[in-house]
Amino acid sequence: MEQLVSFYDLEFDHLNPYDLASRSIKFVLAEYFGLGLICVIYLLAGHWFMCLLSLPHLFYNVKTYLQRRHLIDITEIYNQLEKHKQLRMYKLGHLLSLTLMTLFWVL
Repeated sequence: MEQLVSFYDLEFDHLNPYDLASRSIKFVLAEYFGLGLICVIYLLAGHWFMCLLSLPHLFYNVKTYLQRRHLIDITEIYNQLEKHKQLRMYKLGHLLSLTLMTLFWVL
């Protein structure tokens, strides 16, 4: 969520690209670690369906990390801003749907 707000701040010139890149890296790594932890918890708890739903997102995160595409290029950020915002909205929606399904299964 913080990344999405940062992209909107960049779009309206409240933030410069260098600050966005330095802020973004810590949130990206926390997101990657958190989703990996959630997948392991689902697996250990025996929720195979929920683990299968979160695996594509996890594989995408591993692929982008290994290809170093998780880093933001500050020279091209304005050209890729819309793509980054759409990607973050998709990720937020996916994590929100996983959270809602988890709450449904818990209750």
